[in-house]
Amino acid sequence: MKKDESFESLKLRMAGLCASTEYCEDEIRKRLARTSLSNRETDEIIRFLRENRFIDDYRYAAAFARDKVRFAGWGKVKIRAALALKHIPADALSHGLDAIEDSDYIEACRRAGEAKARHLNLNERNDAAKFIRHLQSRGFESGLIFQLLTALRQRD
Repeated sequence: MKKDESFESLKLRMAGLCASTEYCEDEIRKRLARTSLSNRETDEIIRFLRENRFIDDYRYAAAFARDKVRFAGWGKVKIRAALALKHIPADALSHGLDAIEDSDYIEACRRAGEAKARHLNLNERNDAAKFIRHLQSRGFESGLIFQLLTALRQRD
């Protein structure tokens, strides 16, 4: 990003960027911070992007949550933390988590669990603990993890 790029060209470039991919306000602010814009000019660009629906916290949170479940295999706990780090408001964050399809979510947990379970004996206490810690680190809730653990133990 050029330090001396004009206000209008930056505004149009940010609009084009947001038109091609979902961005949240925090990400755009970080990009604009690398320029010579004042805080007032940055706020004006953000306001323009919001008014013209280039930036929408609800839409961003929903897209982010669905993508992280489908493509990264993240759980809701990890997604919530990631969205909070991006300063997404609580109501938009909740909307994003609600946008996750239950079937996609359970499938992501199952895939992550089965991949880890291939290398473990889930009937051994230490291996079961490794399995649980792994899925917790991926952001899945304990209840879902224990359901999957029980199902995988019964299957073996």
